[in-house]
Amino acid sequence: MDKQLKKFLIKSVIVLSVIHLGYFIYGCFKFEGIRKIDRYTEFYRFKFYDDVSISHFFITGLFLFCFLVLLLRNHSKKKYSVTNTVKIGASLLLISFLSLTFFISYSFGLNAAMRHELPEKDFNKDKTLLNVLNPFLYNYTSYSSEKLFNPENILYPKPYPVIAEKDTTYYDPNDKENYSVETSYYSIDTLKVLSSDYKNISSKILSGMDYFGFEPKDFTKRIISKKAIGDSTEVIFKGYEVDPEYDEDICIFLENKILYSPIHNVSQPIQQYQNAVTRYKLLYKYDQDSLLHSFQNFAALLKKYNIESQIVPKDLNRDVFYFRDHNREPLNEIRNTFDRARLRETVNTLERLFYKPNYLHPLIQVIFMVVVLGVWIGLFLMYLIWNYIRTKNNRLSTGNK
Repeated sequence: MDKQLKKFLIKSVIVLSVIHLGYFIYGCFKFEGIRKIDRYTEFYRFKFYDDVSISHFFITGLFLFCFLVLLLRNHSKKKYSVTNTVKIGASLLLISFLSLTFFISYSFGLNAAMRHELPEKDFNKDKTLLNVLNPFLYNYTSYSSEKLFNPENILYPKPYPVIAEKDTTYYDPNDKENYSVETSYYSIDTLKVLSSDYKNISSKILSGMDYFGFEPKDFTKRIISKKAIGDSTEVIFKGYEVDPEYDEDICIFLENKILYSPIHNVSQPIQQYQNAVTRYKLLYKYDQDSLLHSFQNFAALLKKYNIESQIVPKDLNRDVFYFRDHNREPLNEIRNTFDRARLRETVNTLERLFYKPNYLHPLIQVIFMVVVLGVWIGLFLMYLIWNYIRTKNNRLSTGNK
């Protein structure tokens, strides 16, 4: 490949890069803001009828036409080796790809504008707030759900978390429909001993089990799981009996550990525990104004995402502490009305835009690859044929002379 052809190809790539930069900047200015985001939002999908698609079509066509004319006219007079021909083919493939992907740079511009308005750090702060406040944000009918709210979801303070053990009593052995179920809760404790000592369950190492309120011989019945770690064995077992219903430091809002939206690259159990600690402190350790401040931040978050809301932070704060102090009273009303579906939709869409952006929509991926390969094959074949004809003519004219 001679120097003139190299310069021409490099200049072509530079021109394409400038066009890509223009589409990127255009995308930055065209972003409408996170308030306009909904479930159908995507960065850009080639639509064939809007300004991006139409301009893309004409700019791509004009560039490829000028590029091909200049290539065939000025750089198709020499016979190249196989290696150089392959290099030329690779260059044409790159130019074909760049000339057909201006809309992707436009999408990058939209993404950059979104991340400027809502940096990932701020988005994670919003998710952390939602995760901490999540148990306060359910519809009041959801608080009767044993799946959402139950003592096994309590992660803090000690001796929580706990495990439930149900004991079914049949009043008549022949009548399986007449029975009662009694549920007991036990703390989940951990013991780590040498594996050699663990083999002898009555060894002195385990003779201290009476500290937990039961005889060493009953220890094996309380084991939940065990695993070997090096030369030791870690045993997780049922420890103290706990009564969450009569625990003054426990209320229904602590009986939910579900994350509204997990933060990426952070272990979910760690997030759940940290949120549980923060939630407990807001309810039982800090001044009531601390939780009020969190609800004020939540109201601001709803406004930022353009979520319709009737939440008055002071009223919601008052309701939460009322039901904290009246734990046995059915939670029939809590003033936390807002568009839950819209908030969920917005958060899920932002998650997708942040972490699964789909710059090339799945529905057009195959078509796009076919078009790129088709353009490349067309350019390459035309160049090879034209170069062959001109080289042959040059040899013939030189031979006649």
